[in-house]
Amino acid sequence: MRYLHTMVRVHDLDASMHFYCELLGLVEVNRYDSTGGRFTLVYLASASDSDRARADKTPVLELTYNWDPEDYPLPGRAFGHLAYGVDDIYATCRRLEDGGVTILRPPRDGHMAFIRSPDGISIELLQDGESLAPAEPWASRPNVGDW
Repeated sequence: MRYLHTMVRVHDLDASMHFYCELLGLVEVNRYDSTGGRFTLVYLASASDSDRARADKTPVLELTYNWDPEDYPLPGRAFGHLAYGVDDIYATCRRLEDGGVTILRPPRDGHMAFIRSPDGISIELLQDGESLAPAEPWASRPNVGDW
């Protein structure tokens, strides 16, 4: 067996694309519209995985947008979370927060943070390599909500 992808159902494809691509930094590697099934599949990968994802058709994330969202109320079929490694967790959280994303679990330890997508999907951000030294404004921030 080999890992293929994680699927998340989204209610607003434009808002989700803004979140995952413009704010989180993923790139679209493929898209499929099914008029008969009334859905759109958008396949995303991290920039560093995008060439591999296009070549072997193994994206990291599949967004499923049902054209009749009332048929699939969220949170629907729930799961744990998505996880992405980042080069600089503080810069990533700053960019996300500047884009209007709430940092639910701030990276107080310089290693881990949690956010949610526009559809309530929990996303864990992990510092690649060694943890960064604790720094403000993150070190003293409390958790917000749940993730």
